[in-house]
Amino acid sequence: MVGQILGNRYELIEKIGGGGMALVYKAKCRLLNRFVAVKILKSEFINDEEFLKRFKIEAQAAASLSHPNIVSIYDVGHENDIHYIVMEYVNGQTLKEYIEENGALYWKDAVNIAIQITQAIEHAHKNHIVHRDIKPHNILFTKDGMLKVTDFGIARAVSSSTITMAGNTIGSVHYFSPEQARGGFTDEKSDLYSLGIVLYELLTGMLPFDGESPVAVAIKHIQDEPAEPVSIKEDIPAGVNSIVMRAIQKDQTLRYQSASELLRDLHRVLKEPDAQFMKARTAEDSPTVRIPSIKKKELAIESDTSKKAGDEMVQKKKKDNKTTILAVVTSILVILVLGAFMITGLGDVVFSMFSKPEDFVVEDYRNQNFYEVKGKLSQYDIKAVEIRKNHDDIPKDIIISQDKAVGEKIKPGEFAKIEFEVSNGPLLVKIPDLRRMEYRQAEIELIQLGLKPEKVEEYNDIVSKGVVIRTEPDINEEVKPGTVVKVYKSLGPEIKYSLVPNLVGKTKSEALNLLVGANLTMGKIFPEDMTYARDKIIRQEPKAGVEVEEGTPVNIYLEDYNPDQKLVARTIELDNPDNFGENIKLLVNITRSDTNKVETLYSEVRKKSDFPITISIPVPNGGSTFVRVYLDNKSYMEFTEEFNKRNTENTTRNNNTENNAEKTEEAKEANETNEASQTESAEEV
Repeated sequence: MVGQILGNRYELIEKIGGGGMALVYKAKCRLLNRFVAVKILKSEFINDEEFLKRFKIEAQAAASLSHPNIVSIYDVGHENDIHYIVMEYVNGQTLKEYIEENGALYWKDAVNIAIQITQAIEHAHKNHIVHRDIKPHNILFTKDGMLKVTDFGIARAVSSSTITMAGNTIGSVHYFSPEQARGGFTDEKSDLYSLGIVLYELLTGMLPFDGESPVAVAIKHIQDEPAEPVSIKEDIPAGVNSIVMRAIQKDQTLRYQSASELLRDLHRVLKEPDAQFMKARTAEDSPTVRIPSIKKKELAIESDTSKKAGDEMVQKKKKDNKTTILAVVTSILVILVLGAFMITGLGDVVFSMFSKPEDFVVEDYRNQNFYEVKGKLSQYDIKAVEIRKNHDDIPKDIIISQDKAVGEKIKPGEFAKIEFEVSNGPLLVKIPDLRRMEYRQAEIELIQLGLKPEKVEEYNDIVSKGVVIRTEPDINEEVKPGTVVKVYKSLGPEIKYSLVPNLVGKTKSEALNLLVGANLTMGKIFPEDMTYARDKIIRQEPKAGVEVEEGTPVNIYLEDYNPDQKLVARTIELDNPDNFGENIKLLVNITRSDTNKVETLYSEVRKKSDFPITISIPVPNGGSTFVRVYLDNKSYMEFTEEFNKRNTENTTRNNNTENNAEKTEEAKEANETNEASQTESAEEV
């Protein structure tokens, strides 16, 4: 892709990043002459019309956002099968890279970073745009300390689409809200949960939930309670700790309800570090919730507790109320169980507490996801033990085999377990960063990793000769051992050659045009005193047809002095440049006293920027030359040059001003005789 031009405007310079859904390139906007970032969608997205439609709508909506903490979107387009977004280029690193380099931050620094992110989210939410993928990877840290959130609208397009990607989760499950992990409804409060996870990581240098697979992490977001930041790092103030814990509440009603509310508390905690910001649960904050599976032992305790409570009630109330009270208790239990069944779909779990057999019958778990099987077995007090093994054909986390036969019976309990051989996917090798490394050293490093280097040489104006420019696959991409890795080796700046054109017989102006066209330059001009030379080249160095490096100067030699005449240099300036266009037709006619004939000295088109220009006027020995200058077919200047007097009486006039210069009677007569000829010459130009 490097070197390709998109939209006849954006030239891709180098790949600077990538993620689950796109690759990012640094590019040059040829129209505005500035660097931009171009995000190109991966191929698995381009065949889903619904997604592409949503992607364009959401990207255009995000382009309306204008905030110093949000990366600006400039353009959205597609070319053939390439769909891309053009956005502001930020020269810096991601917040994730910053955390990896610096670890846990001082709490005030972490809060100030969170304030900038919250300001960006607040602006987007007020414009009815929810990010849905807030994570340090999507936050850019500029060199001057400013944070910019990127990918607004893109994550929304993904989450709103019907596309699925086998084995791939868009975004990062480590920062997902519980409702995103469940696949439920997401809104502004989902962004605030993800921001809370980011603040947790900034303060502690750790993530609250981690696991061996995305599924395992998602389950923890839904079920587990995280360790409080203050328990990991004791110097975190109580107020900051409470802000984080409120932001990552699993119950959306207990979280911050808006970015503005969170922003207010972040500003306040800088002044009052020990203030408390947790929201207390009220009766209105207790919606219908998922009821966990109830084991027999717990059911027995509950039954015993109910019985004791009933005995106490019998002692206080009349005997004939006992039946009514038991009926009410029974009804409540039935409602709770049925509620769990209806709301969470845990009917099998709820009913299993009444019908679970003493012996558990082992099923065939091969080709199933290990974490899903582990969750099912845990309901029966059976532990799932994993033994990891790389496998080229079976995807990661899929069960290869089990140590218990299908149909075998085992007793649930503390020591009940089934061992599973689980695929860890193919053995992969991460491509190292070989940029700016001497090629031979990079080649050895790849061979030691079990990879096959393939040398690709190319010219580069920046990277020194013999040094690695880049690799394909790119840095940090994971590949199988034995993969061919293209290593681009610099040949240094490209030296281009050009053929020297034939300048003999040309004027200096004509020679300059030819040299520019051949990417060469004008060298020295001989003789140095051009008063005694004719504007006609008789010799050149190097000679015509010789191949030289581009930019080489070419020296020229003008025709020697003619004793019968001398060349007089005269400068022509533009009195009113605004009256002319970018290109100006120049015609110079002369009438020499020795011939009394009108001759065309110059007839060419010059750029306005070339002016003032100098022309060489031949004057006969002991005589004079009358000169008339036309610009864009209109008489512009008339004057006379004499052999013995450099600057004779002359006047300048614009647009047919009368000639006040003194001329010889012969020149006047010749001018009148050839007026028609002059006009025709001007029109030809």
